[in-house]
Amino acid sequence: MSIATNSATTGAAEPHMFWRRFRRNRPAMASAAVLVLIALAALLAPAFEAMLGVDATRVDLFNQYAPPDATHWLGTDEAGRDVFVRLLYGGRISLLVGLVAALGAATIGTAIGLLAGYYGGRLDTLLMRTTDGVIALPLLPLLIVLAAVDLEKLGVPGAVANSELASLYRIVFIIALVGWTTVARLVRAGTLSIRAREFVRSAEAMGARPSVIMLRHILPNVVSPIIVATTLSIGVVILLESVLSFLGLGIQPPIPSWGNMLTNAQELATRAPALAVGPGAVIFVTVMAFNFLGDGLQDALDPRATRR
Repeated sequence: MSIATNSATTGAAEPHMFWRRFRRNRPAMASAAVLVLIALAALLAPAFEAMLGVDATRVDLFNQYAPPDATHWLGTDEAGRDVFVRLLYGGRISLLVGLVAALGAATIGTAIGLLAGYYGGRLDTLLMRTTDGVIALPLLPLLIVLAAVDLEKLGVPGAVANSELASLYRIVFIIALVGWTTVARLVRAGTLSIRAREFVRSAEAMGARPSVIMLRHILPNVVSPIIVATTLSIGVVILLESVLSFLGLGIQPPIPSWGNMLTNAQELATRAPALAVGPGAVIFVTVMAFNFLGDGLQDALDPRATRR
């Protein structure tokens, strides 16, 4: 019983202490509130669509570039579609890509970091040199090359490769495939420290399997840096998705995302510059909010954090 108790509490902030530290960080609290509002608005996109009596996919060429009014809160685009509702639907896609890709990358990085830190030796050397190699690759050019690969030439069935959601799955997979390195190094460092603790040695002496030790005794004690790194990476992933969609290699129309909405706005910059304001503003606010939230979580989860 003492082993489990020690392993569950070592190196982690108490819940009430965490909340007290996090609540004192006003930028982090404000960022959390902003992100909740953005997520709720995106989830309620069909409700806004019904309330305003518009259709996000309906083309109305007689209502192009309409100014904001009671029905179209942000006006209409080059196809007469409501910009506000499309922005909400685009938020669904961009936030989904950010969350799923960041969680996927964190899962891969956690597994690699645990294995490298616990077993050490040649496995540690192999995994960490692989990590260094991925870090050394230029990220954006690599993503552009991977996003431009023809899926059918890789053996993916044509029906799947040409489906509307294929670009979404591809972006999530590609970003998760190259975005795990930070979490892997943090988890490895934490595992090396925790592995030398008495409760881990006691568990080994009692004959506990390595998988049980890693998941039950080590992982709970390195979860704080995983949470912080994942939160910070969500904003980076959203930005990368927006860049790839802006270049025409990300989420493909008719599925709206903040990135491809910016692409359309760029082509109409001289005629309707206001179309770039909405997606550009929400991308900026969301990425900044995730960064402030990550900083706040880091301060709150660090037991050595001092009062400001």
